[in-house]
Amino acid sequence: MSTATAYALLSANGVFEKTTIERRELRPTDVRIAIKFAGICHSDIHTARQEWGTSSFPLVPGHEIAGIVEEVGSQVSRLSPGDRVGVGCMVNSCRECENCLAGEEQYCAKGNIGTYNSKDVDDTITLGGYSTTIVVDEHFVASIPEGISLEHAAPLLCAGITMYSPLKRWGAGPGKRVAILGLGGLGHVGVKIAKAMGAEVSILSRSTGKEVDAARLGASNFYITEDRETMRSLRNHFDLIVNTVSAPIKVDSFLSLLRFNGVLTNVGVSPEPMSARFSSLAQNNRALAASGIGGMRETQEMLNFCAAHGVGAEIEVISGSEIDAAYDRVVASDVRYRFVIDISTFH
Repeated sequence: MSTATAYALLSANGVFEKTTIERRELRPTDVRIAIKFAGICHSDIHTARQEWGTSSFPLVPGHEIAGIVEEVGSQVSRLSPGDRVGVGCMVNSCRECENCLAGEEQYCAKGNIGTYNSKDVDDTITLGGYSTTIVVDEHFVASIPEGISLEHAAPLLCAGITMYSPLKRWGAGPGKRVAILGLGGLGHVGVKIAKAMGAEVSILSRSTGKEVDAARLGASNFYITEDRETMRSLRNHFDLIVNTVSAPIKVDSFLSLLRFNGVLTNVGVSPEPMSARFSSLAQNNRALAASGIGGMRETQEMLNFCAAHGVGAEIEVISGSEIDAAYDRVVASDVRYRFVIDISTFH
């Protein structure tokens, strides 16, 4: 075993404390990574505050990890010490089921192993990226191209792939009208990616205040969803709507905005059920879908795409001692648009 410095929640309802954790010794296919930056995802907050069920403590969140390879196992062939790398939402899967073999490890039939708060193959609980080091199997480590800085790349390991995967799947590109519902940690990256893919991008928002940001990020239009006249004028308008909002939405209302063969896909995770009328789908042959993250092959593709097109997250860099305050600010929507922890502040 080796040790690492981490910021952890030692108990439910606690605050983050600097502590020492153990990392496993390198297995033949393992990579030891010196973490440089770790993004704060809203999923971290849901888990820390047990809003998605009971969590294991001590809890070290973090699945938007960017760093440098320190050491590799004897059978590692793709990575070397000094390489710039990233780790996202999962660190293992069975790699034998149909989905894994198809490069969709996130949909592993036996369940993928999350980067934190997940039972690993050795029955230990995984500890995430709010830490100075992490040990991960080479298969679940992505290379970060030189065209993007580590701090701006870190959120792409979750937010980036979460948006890239459905945009690619549903054909965002030249001649397509794409709407992003919600301009936040996910939505702002989605605007950049959809724009780089060649689509005409619009923001659908409940409130004003981010119009200038939306235009700067690449959106051609900004629409207020609470304006009934605006919503009426947008009927049968979009080819694809990506919903990033974690609260329930009026599904039928947004389905009405879709053109023939249009798709409303959800990446935000609502804690409550949502319903839709079949008639809303039957009209214009619309589809209602949802998407998780992406497999490792697609995650690497996304990073290469973002580097080639100058796409990175809009970030505010913080120290380890500021994590609790950052959590409160995320909940209050007081960040534009992703907090990233500078792990050098842990030393």
